[in-house]
Amino acid sequence: MRVLAAAGIVVAAAAAGAALWWTGRPEPLVAAPTISGAALYATTFRSLEGQPEPLGQFQGRTLVLNFWATWCAPCREEMPAFERVAQRWGSRGVAFVGVTQEAPEIVKPFAKTMGITYRLWTAGDEATALARRLGNRVDGLPFTAIVGSDGRVRAAKVGPYTEAQLESELSKLR
Repeated sequence: MRVLAAAGIVVAAAAAGAALWWTGRPEPLVAAPTISGAALYATTFRSLEGQPEPLGQFQGRTLVLNFWATWCAPCREEMPAFERVAQRWGSRGVAFVGVTQEAPEIVKPFAKTMGITYRLWTAGDEATALARRLGNRVDGLPFTAIVGSDGRVRAAKVGPYTEAQLESELSKLR
């Protein structure tokens, strides 16, 4: 009888622990994308000169799509690494695009000061909407989606990439 009671207590404790773990675990920052390649490539942003820039121009290529802001310290932290990786991988067909909701008159001097030469585009609320569809559950910055040449999201991350992490993700696609 005591053995059965002890076993019952152990089972109940294990079930309670599992329930606490299940309900207390943090939700992932990134969810599965809910956008097709066709919808992604139909999206258009604006260059810093105000010209429309469709993502469709990268169809068939690997695309590193980074959502960022000048006021975002982790964004500024990862941008030099993105610049170096963009220089190395550009000749291999990888395109880098940074998208911000800020005005070109803010972004242009920032890019010059930071030495950023990869494409920086501006957008309004459609940037947040696209980031959500790419998997950004928390609207956090920076948010990066790596889109394969087939238009499918191959990796997505909220928070800064290191140069080594970005290199590793791109190497997986080769």
